[in-house]
Amino acid sequence: MKRLLLALIAPFYFACGDSEPQLKAPHNEATLGELLFFDPILSSDSTISCASCHKPEFAFADNAAVSKGVGGQTGTRNAPSAMNQDARIFQFWDGRMETLEEQALGPIENPIEMNLPVSELINRLYKHKQYMAFFNAIYGEKPNRNNIAKAIAAFERTLETTDTPFDNYMKNNDTTEFGKSEQRGQDIFNNKGKCFDCHFGPDFTADQFRNIGLFNGKDLNDSGRFIVTRKLIDLGKFKTPGLRNIAMTAPYMHNGMHKTLHEVIDYYDEPDKFIKNSINRDTLLNKPLGLTEIEKKDLENFLLSLTDRRFKKDSRHVVQK
Repeated sequence: MKRLLLALIAPFYFACGDSEPQLKAPHNEATLGELLFFDPILSSDSTISCASCHKPEFAFADNAAVSKGVGGQTGTRNAPSAMNQDARIFQFWDGRMETLEEQALGPIENPIEMNLPVSELINRLYKHKQYMAFFNAIYGEKPNRNNIAKAIAAFERTLETTDTPFDNYMKNNDTTEFGKSEQRGQDIFNNKGKCFDCHFGPDFTADQFRNIGLFNGKDLNDSGRFIVTRKLIDLGKFKTPGLRNIAMTAPYMHNGMHKTLHEVIDYYDEPDKFIKNSINRDTLLNKPLGLTEIEKKDLENFLLSLTDRRFKKDSRHVVQK
């Protein structure tokens, strides 16, 4: 069973007489990574942390279409969930990194996000007595590019979830929270809705890149996987995201264009109503799915059943305008 870590609040700080806030000492690599994940020391102006864009209450995603970085700058991609990434073989929407360690440092150095060279971060940590002690205790060495990435990635690997109504139904045939509508929705997901063609496996992603019709050729900077491979076949392709905790991660798509799951289902049902003249769209979407309103609701209920119980009280997700 995947390890669960109830990390719905930031690591704890408490006041002390020193000018440096007292940090709770981590007891292993993952808890050191947790400290770093929530610490704005990782950004140039010390206002942005990893958790600023990957918010625990939203399944470590953001509730804005695109996140704000230092100086209020906005990016171009929706911040995906940092949960259930342990088995992923590509990182970022365009797959430009392949490991969590590589991914961990990307936003730190990105000028629109945290805008801090890792060399400068290392200098900051050298001047921070507590972090120096933490790194020496856990790694037996000073902070460096390698162990900073390892720590953050180790924390992210703890963010795995399997405690959902769907999982309980599959393991125990428990229909308490996985009723007739969810069961019909699962059938639609696997068959008429064609969702299973792209979203399968334990985390409901095949770790592939697909063009779902959002690219119409107007902006090559938003051409997805093509930016990495420069292969025409990859024009408009983006990484297929996992669907666990999807109820908490609105807005949806790589650009955050859809605010609700119902909108997403409407899109897949008839993509031509949303994007005209899309280029290189996957043949799975050549024809409308022909879903009825009841079928759409059943499919939505199935998707909602993939949400971990830790988020049950916060199931009414609010999208930031």
